[in-house]
Amino acid sequence: MSVIPPLEEKASYIKRSFADIATTYDRTNSVMTFGMHQLWRHYVVEAMAAPVDGRALDVGTGTGDFLPLLSAWMPHGMAVGVDFCLPMMHAGQAKLDSSPASDIAAETVNHNGHPEFQLPDTGKAGMIALVGGDGLMLPFADNSFDVITTGFVMRNVTNIGAAFAEMWRVTRPGGTVGCLEVAQPKNPLLRLGHGVYFHQIVPWIGGMLSGNYRFYRYLPRSATLFPAPDQLAQIMQAAGWQHVHYRLLGFGAVAVHVGVKLP
Repeated sequence: MSVIPPLEEKASYIKRSFADIATTYDRTNSVMTFGMHQLWRHYVVEAMAAPVDGRALDVGTGTGDFLPLLSAWMPHGMAVGVDFCLPMMHAGQAKLDSSPASDIAAETVNHNGHPEFQLPDTGKAGMIALVGGDGLMLPFADNSFDVITTGFVMRNVTNIGAAFAEMWRVTRPGGTVGCLEVAQPKNPLLRLGHGVYFHQIVPWIGGMLSGNYRFYRYLPRSATLFPAPDQLAQIMQAAGWQHVHYRLLGFGAVAVHVGVKLP
């Protein structure tokens, strides 16, 4: 049986799989990346230089790793995480307990075909909110956020261009997007070592810690099929983002793309 589901089944497979590994996700991710994923997230947040009193959205927030970083960078602002897998957000809620608000809310209001979560005009400093919603139809009004982050999410969506277009829609003019995703090292020796680790060792680690061996075989396979950094930059530009650039981190194993929504 292929570990890559058919396109029409991909969304339900991703939601079901992440729900299955939700309670072990943070520990497994830290072990597999040797804790480096947090440093990469720090780089994304710093690269966007969000306003201290602005609004940030983390798309596909999962257990919310980006949210404390965004909140710390924007002490007078608000950080919102959105994900269609509620068990993942529930699993990560403990790390947000020190924030002024970290409830998980469901979207309710229809806005031009988009169910809309009502963001407060003002809120407590450092407020964090978790919202149930789909990255292909974000439950927010146009021009709602100053910065958008997304980490290790795009290879799991069914339409990468549509996801970036939705992020562009809800970003205010002048706002930025930061995307953290897997890449393949260009150096042949590093590429070989990365391939052995990612395709042979990572599935074993993930399967041992989570019990879901199939999903941790899917992850490296999905990375192989994911667009190269140059191609991803072109997809972002086609979705409306300008001044798109990227930097490779982790010896070329991950890429950070940043784009701007021009006024």
